[in-house]
Amino acid sequence: MEEKESYTAMPLVSATFIPGHCLEAVQTMKNVRERQIAMAEYYYFIGQPEKAAQETEPLLVSPYIELRLSACLVYAYANLATGHLDRSIHALNEIQSTAEAMDENVSPQLRATASWLSRTAAVLLHLPPKDSTSYNMKDLNLLTPGLRAFVCYVQAHYAYLKEDYGMSLGIIETALAFQQETYPIPGIYLHLAATMDYMSLKRTEEAREHMQEAWKLAWPDGLLQPFGEHHGLLGGMVEATFKKDWPEEYKKIIAITYSFSEGWRKIHNPRAGSDVTDKLTTTEFAVAMLAARGWTNQEICDHMDISLHTVKYHISSILRKLDITKRSELKRYMLQ
Repeated sequence: MEEKESYTAMPLVSATFIPGHCLEAVQTMKNVRERQIAMAEYYYFIGQPEKAAQETEPLLVSPYIELRLSACLVYAYANLATGHLDRSIHALNEIQSTAEAMDENVSPQLRATASWLSRTAAVLLHLPPKDSTSYNMKDLNLLTPGLRAFVCYVQAHYAYLKEDYGMSLGIIETALAFQQETYPIPGIYLHLAATMDYMSLKRTEEAREHMQEAWKLAWPDGLLQPFGEHHGLLGGMVEATFKKDWPEEYKKIIAITYSFSEGWRKIHNPRAGSDVTDKLTTTEFAVAMLAARGWTNQEICDHMDISLHTVKYHISSILRKLDITKRSELKRYMLQ
């Protein structure tokens, strides 16, 4: 049997399926290597990074660029969560070097895929991508529809980091409007990015609506990893949405948050020259993010459905742990 010359990058991200049938979508993929990458993606998105890393490791040296880039991206982020930062850094460097090595002998589709996956690796670590060009519809149209939707999320996230929330929401709304089929994993990330934008704008009802849409796509398959990845950026929305009504899922999300964010900070902080703190609990971090953005104690209390006394207790604990005296000093320890 002849080897296939090209493969679908990030096949599970690129896949359309009915929520609740994610594993079935993986298992019915006809190509063995794409199925292996998709299974690694599945393990990652359900919060089992050890298995994700194990599945991708054999493909890190694949001669097929789509497979190698996909394996490296999953492997890099899986190893953030398991604390193997040397492996994560190696995979991130491999993505960047592969993208930089693309030349005119490579198909435009493959060059676009490599470029966007390299950009993804940087942006999701809140690091400036080497290619700082803006949203490019021409390049996006070279990607598969599912991957295109995901890199729209990456671009929206990049706009969010630049505090251009209107641009971010515009990208998200366009991506969601033009989806002709359901791509659950990009959909989850797009709705979470919209939640981040609306929380930054203090439009909590719209943020809550997008959080619920993300949950509708994620819950049937247990795709909890994205919520843990974005916990700090969601402005207490995880606590407000899940703590009472979905206690078991909430515990899993918080466990994912702790393991992922520890590795994320260890790579992000030295590269970005940042002081994103690791001294706070997840609830304290959520409160601190809101306080750093100018929310009053009463607003935090109403949003997170906790007592005013509890908010004041958290604020006091946060200031003490960070060895600061003013709320205005919080911002340098928080996520952007």
